Amino acid sequence: MRLIIMGPPGAGKGTQAKFIAEHFKIPAISTGDIFRANVSEGTELGLEAKRYMDAGEYVPDEVTNLMVRNRIDDPDAVSGFLLDGYPRTLAQVEELDGMIKFTGHSLDAVVCLTVDQDEIVARLLQRAQVEGRADDTEDVIRNRQRVYLEQTEPLISVYQERGIVHEIDGLGEVAEVTARIFEALDIIPES
Repeated sequence: MRLIIMGPPGAGKGTQAKFIAEHFKIPAISTGDIFRANVSEGTELGLEAKRYMDAGEYVPDEVTNLMVRNRIDDPDAVSGFLLDGYPRTLAQVEELDGMIKFTGHSLDAVVCLTVDQDEIVARLLQRAQVEGRADDTEDVIRNRQRVYLEQTEPLISVYQERGIVHEIDGLGEVAEVTARIFEALDIIPES
């Protein structure tokens, strides 16, 4: 399966991505995790990414595209993958289309988690306290929501036109949300 999980920051994508990846035996590829790893290691990419992340902005497409292309070329992603945090722009949609077409496959589904914005702010502020994330202040969280609405939400329309979007209510217990996702995805044939 070649899947994307979408939704605003804090919707539970990372949590659900782990369950989906395990269920379909594919790697969950999170650009956020890759960026944070580079930041903690102090790499050149990490320093550049940190500047954007601290402001609640997206890392530039050229950096992100190359990183994703390299990752889905890894042997563990040959039979499929779940992307979390990519694509985030229309240009990235086009880039991803080319990457997947090159493999002779197509994108199978887009899971779109829907969650109330105030619920997201509460979740992320709680996560910031638990995990000590300096980039999760209320101002940055609200800016991420604004950026998401402006830049990423329009991508959902592109995938809706292709008939591959599955909107899933992201509120409730984790297991309930997971069950809703599996109910939608288990009937989809792999490309």
